[in-house]
Amino acid sequence: MSEESPQVPADTEFAFTAEREERYQELVRRYPTNFSAIMPTLWLCQEQWGWLPAGVPEWVAQRLDVPVARVYELITFYTMYYLENPGRYNLQVCRNVSCHLMGAQKIVSHLRDKLGISHNQTDAEGQFRLEEVECLGACGFAPMMQVGKHYYENLTIEKVDQLVAGWRQEGERGE
Repeated sequence: MSEESPQVPADTEFAFTAEREERYQELVRRYPTNFSAIMPTLWLCQEQWGWLPAGVPEWVAQRLDVPVARVYELITFYTMYYLENPGRYNLQVCRNVSCHLMGAQKIVSHLRDKLGISHNQTDAEGQFRLEEVECLGACGFAPMMQVGKHYYENLTIEKVDQLVAGWRQEGERGE
């Protein structure tokens, strides 16, 4: 193990589900170096826990035998990794040129007021996080936002209100 990688604290236990452990073993075999496997391993972690809780970066570094600094370099460079819980619904509103010209700022302002949060904040209930992001590749359907793996396009204030109301109902039902 690299001297630059600290040990995960003894009271912290992380383990992949059996299915993710199998995927982890497969990706480690597929990549030429352990450094190449950092990003997909982080993705597996985030897929399992929803974000990267304290200790996970160190656990990843230990599993891959890489310096923990390299793991943190990737986590802090890429916006797709979260060191804080992003909430149940991470609302990523595109703010790039096409979306901006089609009213994305009105959508963001409305969401800020409606949810009582600002950019990169999660509401007190842990339900919603608001992010303003760069191009999501759906310029012809602006303004748009991504929530999880789903795109919501041609947004209006009314559409946003319907989406938020639906997600709140899901949360109340525990879905």
